[in-house]
Amino acid sequence: MPSPCDSKHAAVGDVGAALMMIDSRLKAVYSGKAGTDPEQQQLIDQFTASLGPEEAEDLVDGACTLIYMFVQWLRMAHEDQDSDVIEYVVPSFVASLRMMPKSVRPEVIPTMVGLVVAAATGLSPNLWRKQYGDWTGDEMNSLEATALLLAEHINRLTGDQDFATRMVTEALSRSNQD
Repeated sequence: MPSPCDSKHAAVGDVGAALMMIDSRLKAVYSGKAGTDPEQQQLIDQFTASLGPEEAEDLVDGACTLIYMFVQWLRMAHEDQDSDVIEYVVPSFVASLRMMPKSVRPEVIPTMVGLVVAAATGLSPNLWRKQYGDWTGDEMNSLEATALLLAEHINRLTGDQDFATRMVTEALSRSNQD
């Protein structure tokens, strides 16, 4: 039976803007300045403050699309190793979220895990989440952290700090050519 949360029914959103934010955060993490660069934070704050409601929703949908793409890549990588993405990714993902109490409230962690599991089972993270109501303010930092942690996990697995960003950029380029 088809699910209303199937990824083919999901809005893609502004993947480019979401990727720009995640890539910026990844570069800060790799430079050792994560969370401490006031200039970077000011730019992100200015960008998000300039968004209207529709653009903000597109950014959230774009972040969910990134999560879906990252989890699908991880799923395929784990299937190649005859392992289960949920079994191997979710526990370390939860542990990482729990180590971020200033950015990720504990009560939001189950929702972020739900997004990852939804994506691992082929469902759209944003449609899965929307069935429970509107996004909350507390979920926004957690959503960004989820995409960031998944991208960093992929980069660590591949030994390439730009792999996740490049993978999405190449997919966007291919989709624009079609």
